[in-house]
Amino acid sequence: MQPVNKSIRFCLIVMSSAVITACSSLSAGNLFSHYTAQNKSVHQALQAGDYVTAQEKLPDYRAGDILDNMEKGRVNFLASTYPASKASFELSDRAVREWQDQALISVSDTATSVGALAVNDNITNYEPADYELGFLHLYLGLNYIQINSLEGALVEMRRANQVQERAKQQRESDLKSAEADLKKSGLSPNLGSVLSRYPDAGDKLKAVQNGYLLYLSALLYETQGDPNSAYVDYRRALAVAPDNRQVIDGALRVATLLGMRQDLELLTKQYGPYQPLPKGEGRVIILDERGVVKAMDDWRITIPVRDSRGDVGFYSVALPYYNNNAGQRFGALQLDGKGLVGDELVDVNLMASNQLTEQMPKILVRQVLRTVTKDRLRKETASGNDVGNALFNVFNTLTEQPDTRSWQSLPAEVYSSGATLEVGTHQLTVAGKSHEFSVREGETTLVWLSRQGSNVTIWHKQLGAIQ
Repeated sequence: MQPVNKSIRFCLIVMSSAVITACSSLSAGNLFSHYTAQNKSVHQALQAGDYVTAQEKLPDYRAGDILDNMEKGRVNFLASTYPASKASFELSDRAVREWQDQALISVSDTATSVGALAVNDNITNYEPADYELGFLHLYLGLNYIQINSLEGALVEMRRANQVQERAKQQRESDLKSAEADLKKSGLSPNLGSVLSRYPDAGDKLKAVQNGYLLYLSALLYETQGDPNSAYVDYRRALAVAPDNRQVIDGALRVATLLGMRQDLELLTKQYGPYQPLPKGEGRVIILDERGVVKAMDDWRITIPVRDSRGDVGFYSVALPYYNNNAGQRFGALQLDGKGLVGDELVDVNLMASNQLTEQMPKILVRQVLRTVTKDRLRKETASGNDVGNALFNVFNTLTEQPDTRSWQSLPAEVYSSGATLEVGTHQLTVAGKSHEFSVREGETTLVWLSRQGSNVTIWHKQLGAIQ
């Protein structure tokens, strides 16, 4: 009876330590579930366009200050509660800076990492994806536009590029560290059977560069009288979205203003001549967000792992992945009663999928190390003890959860469209809702909208003069 009690006591110690680790960092719920499962009600409410219910379903604390506040900021923005949105994004931004400024791993981070290796990655501090950092500053910028602070919006556009570059360097460092850990452990899993499910993005540039961010940045620079900075971002946006008419027009317009003859010759040859704004007219630029980005699902696979002695064991690991289900389709916008065709600026599902593909080797390394560690712990502690083995198996099964954390309230894709219109009041109709806006001579009106399900959030702002 003594060995049984010893095994039970040891299991209770392991479980208690894991729970304490989780509670000190995130929540104990992350031990036995994953983010997509916990966030399901919020994601479904957004897909239906029920912004108020999504607000009500948002938890106080689930994934940490970075991700929780990203979700709150975005949901509040869709629900038109802009002060709360801006405040949440600022909290997330502050948490990101604290994470990035950590020169050394703190004691709490080390404890969390050790706990995660023995339990699951969901109790580690969340590290935002590169594309998520870009969207964080984009939505901070949109919040500034909403309160008519174009200068504040431009600051966020500048910061976006700096933050994404730092994130890229950190990501590469993390991957090298994970590979070193695997080599040090003496384990050699068959990665090919897993990675085949995570194909590389076909259009790599489009998968890592945010055309939405680049275009909005260029448009703000241009309307605020900085054509040189505007042209840099128009060219970058053109590389990502070469068929987007608004990006093309912006590049032609600013190249003409700056007198860039060689560039203008190439642009004109490919896209046709620049068309100046007719007298007595103004421009309307429409940014059209559609749907909700996919949430990661989970799947389990048994893979062979060879140890340093050449012995092969078979281990079951839980991994995140994106399914291939088609997203919701949306009808054309109506501008003054006429259909308006949009051009894609960014495919957020593509960016999210590419991010997971890049991170998969690191994720798989940690999963394999964790699974092998759990199995060794079971064998050493409960050897020959049926009760101990059963307790360990139950605990391991319940806590083997994939890390499905991601910013799940982002749009699935974003399109842009535009027109030159006579001065006066005009009407945009979307999802049965009409929105009136005014056009001023020689100036640009920005209409921003986001539609999910049968609902839409829409507003407009005057940006300034462009020709």
